[in-house]
Amino acid sequence: MFDNYNKVQQAVLETTLGLIIEKELQATSMSLIAKKSGISTGSIYHYFESKEDIINELYKGIVTFNGHKVLDGIYTDEPIRNRLERAWRNLITLSLEYPQGFQFIEQYSFSPYIKDEVKQAVYEGGWCHPLEKLYAEAVQQKLFADMDPKFMVQMHYGSIVYVVKSALNHYLTISDEVIEGLIASCWQSVSL
Repeated sequence: MFDNYNKVQQAVLETTLGLIIEKELQATSMSLIAKKSGISTGSIYHYFESKEDIINELYKGIVTFNGHKVLDGIYTDEPIRNRLERAWRNLITLSLEYPQGFQFIEQYSFSPYIKDEVKQAVYEGGWCHPLEKLYAEAVQQKLFADMDPKFMVQMHYGSIVYVVKSALNHYLTISDEVIEGLIASCWQSVSL
């Protein structure tokens, strides 16, 4: 997930992610990150100014990684429906394969720990903004109701999130059939 970082940064980000999921943000100190990662505190401060800096970089790293995975295969000449369904399928698969990243994004996307400029940059550079464009194209082609694409993306994301959370908490079992039904219902909820 953090392949674009050097080994020290990778170790710090991976360790921090695990600790936050296990212990929560408040209980994750710089000294604990150093101890669990095997990276000295001085080395950590060489790459990150503060715990807040680590958290923001963690957020950027996960959203960037997610963006690449979710958008894989949507820039084709295929019909819009195929591309949107692929993106949502990619998101579900990603969320189940990388549950810690999914949980972190869900818990901290609207947190004051994440700087507004970081939130804005990753929103535009992640997968939401490109999907908005695809939804806008669907509205323009009269495939979808005349609704703001931002709302449609968030509405469908919210539906998918709750199903994924339920699966990760063992309330639901997600099969290929369930995924196809969820994606079809997303499409039908806004189609004309």
